[in-house]
Amino acid sequence: MPPVFATAMMVGFIEQTCIEALRPYLTAQRRTVGTHVDVSHLAATPAGMSVTAEIELIAIEGRSLCFRVGCADDAGIISEGTHRRAIIDLDKFWKRVTEKKERFSV
Repeated sequence: MPPVFATAMMVGFIEQTCIEALRPYLTAQRRTVGTHVDVSHLAATPAGMSVTAEIELIAIEGRSLCFRVGCADDAGIISEGTHRRAIIDLDKFWKRVTEKKERFSV
């Protein structure tokens, strides 16, 4: 892997930016989980160069939130696309995850 900002790291950065933007609007029992990512990765960013993410909530459909997202480095745009997140009830979510784990654990 060359010393650049990897696509997986960029997706994580976009997700974290959305999570932080939503934090003031959710109770402790409400969280969001990513459900879809559709982003381009247009240009490599050398290790050590600053990257910023810009997000905009463009649609709310029930518990589903759709963001327009983009990233830029010091030279310009490196990514653009959309990201969807779903609002969840934390207790219900963990109950389903635990039940799944118990059913399929080896």
